[in-house]
Amino acid sequence: MSLTPIPIIAIVGRPNVGKSTLFNRFAGRRRALVDDAPGITRDRIAEEVEVAGRRILLVDTAGLDPEPGGGLETAVQGQAQAAIAQADAILLVVDGKAGLIPEEAELARMLRRTERPVAVGVNKIDIPGHAPRVAEFHALGLEPTRGISAEHGSGAWDLLEELVEAIPKEAGEGARRDPDADGGLHIALVGRPNVGKSSLLNRILGSERVVVSDLPGTTRDSVDIRLEREDGAYVFVDTAGLRRPGRRKRTAERGSALMTVRALERADVALVLVDAAEGFTEQDAHIVALVRERGCATALLLNKWDLILAREDGSAERVDREVQRRLRGISDVPVMRVSAKTGRGVQRIFPRIRQLERAFSLRVPTAELNRWLEDCVQRHEPAMAQRGSRRRPIKFFYATQTGSRPPSFLLFCTEPESVQPSYRRFLENRLRERFDLEGAPVRIRLRSRHDNDTR
Repeated sequence: MSLTPIPIIAIVGRPNVGKSTLFNRFAGRRRALVDDAPGITRDRIAEEVEVAGRRILLVDTAGLDPEPGGGLETAVQGQAQAAIAQADAILLVVDGKAGLIPEEAELARMLRRTERPVAVGVNKIDIPGHAPRVAEFHALGLEPTRGISAEHGSGAWDLLEELVEAIPKEAGEGARRDPDADGGLHIALVGRPNVGKSSLLNRILGSERVVVSDLPGTTRDSVDIRLEREDGAYVFVDTAGLRRPGRRKRTAERGSALMTVRALERADVALVLVDAAEGFTEQDAHIVALVRERGCATALLLNKWDLILAREDGSAERVDREVQRRLRGISDVPVMRVSAKTGRGVQRIFPRIRQLERAFSLRVPTAELNRWLEDCVQRHEPAMAQRGSRRRPIKFFYATQTGSRPPSFLLFCTEPESVQPSYRRFLENRLRERFDLEGAPVRIRLRSRHDNDTR
């Protein structure tokens, strides 16, 4: 895992103002679900991008989801609180076509009180004739305020560069942790609301004869929990589900993915909890994908398995099928069946965490790695590279490991841009099999021997 500090920028705003479209514009591809229906974004997606030579992490927050009876204003406040607490900078997106509305004025009032840099993107300024629409948004008292078009891209990157330049150079420190700094393995418990994260943590703490202490975390306004056992020290990294009951604000937790992203940036291992009684949902699969994207070793915990066992309707088989179907692209993630209520399977969590940590930290000798590469190519040669009407074979030369936490590898070959995604998956799967990398993200880059082109 990279130890370079990386600042987080939260994209916030009302539903359907264009947050996801803008996020996709910055990410360079359609990563978040985009639709004209309000509130369609259900993914909580983060993307690393480079702006003016600096790496940043963009977080596309979900559309505001008001509490029952709380109204949109309550949800606006919750989203602002989450962004202020967790982000290093905030990009407020407003709808230039709809004009300024009271909820946005309230959001701006809260954002003005933060010390974080804030910028306002007045979206849907798609042609020069729309420029006058920007004027009324200067009343929000936030600068810079610029007209942008998420759909066409005009003004978007210029505004993002302005915002990044306003972020202090030290922002993001602590997000990437030195694993040897405190001698503890950092573990994030993540998942949808009410899947049992707090109950599982209480079961773990209550069933062990351990020393337990609260540690101030680098996540703003959070507390990490340190647990010392005979087999080592563990630090459970705060997410919304781990917050002390007296400090929870459901609107803030539901309004943003920021706390989870912060936790994942500091974690070595992530345990993704799922409510097995509800089944493995699409959102659960999105959370697993987000965890892997952020470079954490991962295990999937099917909680409330006691409820599944009490049924006689084939629920266990149905849940297993759903997991296999939705995790086809990341099928190496180990699955555990647990019950925070009864304690079933909890004793197996720590051995699994240690296995994940070993895979996450793996170092492969270069000679052994190249024997693996030679065996892979002998077993299955890559498809020919097509250049116009000519076809040429792709040759692999050698491999080297460039890092661990997570394991990262560089493979030298001819025509790296012509290597098919299916062959990359083949290499990754064989790598996992040979070196027992179950549950650990694997980074494979391809490079030509003759230039600096890396794919």
